[in-house]
Amino acid sequence: MALATYQDLCLDATDAALLGTFWGAALGLAVEPLDDGDVRLTGPTPRHTIWVNTVPEPVLVKQRVHLDVHAHDVEDVLALGATPIDLDTFPWKVLRDPEGGELCVFERADPPGPGERLLEVVVDCADPAVLAAWWAELLGGVHRDDEQGRWSWVEQVPGAPFADLVFVPVPEPKTVKNRVHLDLTAPDVDAVVEHGAQVLRPPEEDARWTVLADPAGNEFCVFGPT
Repeated sequence: MALATYQDLCLDATDAALLGTFWGAALGLAVEPLDDGDVRLTGPTPRHTIWVNTVPEPVLVKQRVHLDVHAHDVEDVLALGATPIDLDTFPWKVLRDPEGGELCVFERADPPGPGERLLEVVVDCADPAVLAAWWAELLGGVHRDDEQGRWSWVEQVPGAPFADLVFVPVPEPKTVKNRVHLDLTAPDVDAVVEHGAQVLRPPEEDARWTVLADPAGNEFCVFGPT
C-alpha cells in the first residue's frame, strides 16, 4: 500500500520566467506567470503541473535529478534555448537548459502530443536498487532492475504524468540541494518519516508542507490532509 501519492513537480530557477518559458515549450505545457515572480506550468490534469520556483543559487554542479523528454528532433529543443553537451555517445541526446541544468532528449518519429512529453525523472545515487525499492514502496509503484545492473527504476507510479522514476549509479556524493524535486500528498506524514525519510523543515504558517529527504538525501515535499 502506498504511503504517499504523486502531486506535481518543482524546478528551481534563478530566472523563473526564462526557465518556465523553456520548459513550457519543451513539454507542451501552458505558461502562467505568478505575482511573486514564480511560474506555473499547466497541462491536461493537475498532476501535469510544474512549479518553477525562484532561488538565488545558480547551477554550480551537475544536477542529481534531471528530466528526460520526448521530442521529434533534438534540434527542436535546441531551438528553444538549450545547448548541447553530448549528441553522439548515447541513443539519447544530452543537453543543458537555459540555466545550465542537464536534460536528455529521446527522439521519436511520432512523439506524444503537448502535455505528454515528459518521459522520465532521473535520479543519480550510490545504490539504485535500494533507492528504487524505497521509492516504489513509498509511491505504490513497481520496482524494476536492469538485468545488467546498470540502473533501476519505478514504473506504474499512480497519478504520475511520466513513465518512470529512474535511478542511475554515480560515484560522487550529493553536495548541494537538488533543483528538481517531487511534491507528494500523504494521509500520514509520520508514516513517511517512519519509512525512512528525514524531516528537513516542518510545516510553517505560510508553507503548509513538510520538506523531507529520502535515504540518499534527495529533497521532496509532502502535503498532508487538507
